[in-house]
Amino acid sequence: MAKSRTKKRTHVGANNPKHKAPLTGRSAVQDPKSMVIRIGAGEVGSSVSQLAKDVRQVMEPGTASRLKERRANRLRDYVTMTGPLGVTHLLLFSRSESGNTNLRIATTPRGPTLHFRVEKYSLCKDVRKAQRHPRGGGKEYITPPLLIMNNISTPGADANSKVPKHLESLTTTVFQSLFPRINPQTTPLKSIRRVLLLNREPAKDKDDGSFVLNFRHYAIYTKPAGVSKPLRRLDAAEKLFSAKNRKGGVPNLGKLEDISEYMIGGENGEGYMTDGTSGSEMDTDAEVEVLEEAPRRVLSSKARAAKLENEDKTADSDERVERRRVTLVELGPRMKLRMTKVEEGLCSGKTMWHEHIHKSRQEIQELEKRWEQRRQEKEARKKQQKANVEKKKKEKAANGGKNNKEDDDDDDIEMNGNNSDLFDEMMEEDEMDSEGLAGDAEEALGEQMDEDEWEDEREEIADEN
Repeated sequence: MAKSRTKKRTHVGANNPKHKAPLTGRSAVQDPKSMVIRIGAGEVGSSVSQLAKDVRQVMEPGTASRLKERRANRLRDYVTMTGPLGVTHLLLFSRSESGNTNLRIATTPRGPTLHFRVEKYSLCKDVRKAQRHPRGGGKEYITPPLLIMNNISTPGADANSKVPKHLESLTTTVFQSLFPRINPQTTPLKSIRRVLLLNREPAKDKDDGSFVLNFRHYAIYTKPAGVSKPLRRLDAAEKLFSAKNRKGGVPNLGKLEDISEYMIGGENGEGYMTDGTSGSEMDTDAEVEVLEEAPRRVLSSKARAAKLENEDKTADSDERVERRRVTLVELGPRMKLRMTKVEEGLCSGKTMWHEHIHKSRQEIQELEKRWEQRRQEKEARKKQQKANVEKKKKEKAANGGKNNKEDDDDDDIEMNGNNSDLFDEMMEEDEMDSEGLAGDAEEALGEQMDEDEWEDEREEIADEN
């Protein structure tokens, strides 16, 4: 006879936290999310396509790493999905007709948009080929990188400079918003595995209004400091035997009579080999002090009180502090970005700054009037559309629900998503309405054909009489 089940579940609601900790390799809900997109997927080429994939790796884990673009996709398709998916930034790669590779960094849903020209770039595979001992491909991409920006702000810059101060502040804010913020006091050191470096090249001339950024991506590796190379290899071998996958180099002691020969080294086995006496080059990497993460014994109240009393008598140095040497290994890609333009909206709107075109104060005022006029016209169109919808709803209620199907179709046309403010701004870039022009031409041609047919009929009637 089967054993009866004992009910252990209850109907009391679980006390779940409001913000759950993200899974390994996943970003939290409140963290920024991005999409790296190729505009014109079939036209950018294989190199730019690989560059977009490499940039997606840099933005991990808060990015759509397996996004697939189609030739038919347009910018409005991606903008429409940013809201439901919670995407905060768009990184758009494209290639112009002249062959220049461009990068646009846009903040959704209202902008601004930074336009860059990619003057030079190197893919991740090119960086790995140039290295003697390439690294990467492990757990580096589980957590977001640490952003370091150098020389972004110029001392003495103001609103009248070639590169105004507010532009430097805006660029800093946009790049900082690409990655989640960290708290130095609470963030564990193991979660910082990569570094993204943005270094601004100094201007060659004071009148030079260029804004050039160097994009570099590194992995962080640490190793014990003050320990000889043989001892480090033995430590690595010990970790290797405790791991599941035993792959790697184990010290070969087959030709030695004793392990002391391996540890002491030197000529005739005299002296302990250290970094200074091993014959190798001295490492000049930075050294940091890290608390050892070994498990500690939980002391009772009496033991803690005794320890507090003896604190003055003990040495100041902490035995758990370990000195480690920090090494940066480049992962790629490399990019040299030259800022060309800054727009107020999402790939549209007023031009806030341009590298080559500079407007006078009078021209800026005229542009402001033009944009204000466009805004008023847009508000008027919105009011008219809203009034038309309300009018049709009243007529539908007065007719008692007649012609429901036709009214529903009209409502769908009026409330189309392409009539929203965002798409109005995107389509206001002096684009030519080819369908409207084609309709006018067909109408004019039809009128001309009607007149010709009427003349032929007149001639036939005159012949019959």
